[in-house]
Amino acid sequence: MKKRVSASMGMLAAAALALAGQVWAHGDVTPQSVDTAGLDPLGEEWLEENPYRGNELAIKIGESAYTQNCARCHGLEAISGGIAPDLRELEAGMEGDEWFAYRVVNGAVRNGVPYMPKMADFLSQEALWSIRTWLETRPAD
Repeated sequence: MKKRVSASMGMLAAAALALAGQVWAHGDVTPQSVDTAGLDPLGEEWLEENPYRGNELAIKIGESAYTQNCARCHGLEAISGGIAPDLRELEAGMEGDEWFAYRVVNGAVRNGVPYMPKMADFLSQEALWSIRTWLETRPAD
């Protein structure tokens, strides 16, 4: 009887460890579509700089898109709980745009585990630049 309990506990511990890896990773989550109607179309080739900076419609779309697709890992209102980077701390202007575009196009993988999917595979450039536009309205302090 003791061997069965020990074996069961061992299997339970192994399952818990496997599940813990998925909790910290992005997991199998499908990004939600974003309605970008009203924004100027940007085409297929990624722009180097945010074309919507200061655009009120992009800010509104970006807030909704962030809440639906990014808040789970990066925090509500873009206030990170420490697991994922605090996106309010991205540099302003071209430097921050460059990092943002690189990350949404390439995603993030640590030790073979996807921590952020290649969001550009799921969301349009318009949706992603809208998110960046909204993030720029969020104070880091």
